[in-house]
Amino acid sequence: MSFETKEFAFKAVRLLNEKKAEDLTLLKIGKVSIIADYFLICNGSTVIQTKMLCDHLLENLPEDDFQLLRVEGYRQGRWILLDFGALIIHIFVPEEREFYNLERLWGNAHKVDVGFLSTSL
Repeated sequence: MSFETKEFAFKAVRLLNEKKAEDLTLLKIGKVSIIADYFLICNGSTVIQTKMLCDHLLENLPEDDFQLLRVEGYRQGRWILLDFGALIIHIFVPEEREFYNLERLWGNAHKVDVGFLSTSL
């Protein structure tokens, strides 16, 4: 888990904060899974907002070091997944996030404090 991956995740958190994403959680899952180094989980209040959050990330995240491998769920907008390899971003509507409860599923992962990245500071 490189410093660059963490900084890339922090950039994504800042971008999501700009567009008022709710309940941002960054999980360091690299020690409990080979899927990725980090999961970034958040929600938008509506399908329109989840798509807007996704669009904002795609327009503003640099692909120099972390190429987007795939996007899943954009059409429905209820659970959008952006796979950057080392970082996987999950954007939910609240009811889907509550149902799938990834934080519980990956409960052994370390939760990274991202509160200091709030744009209101």
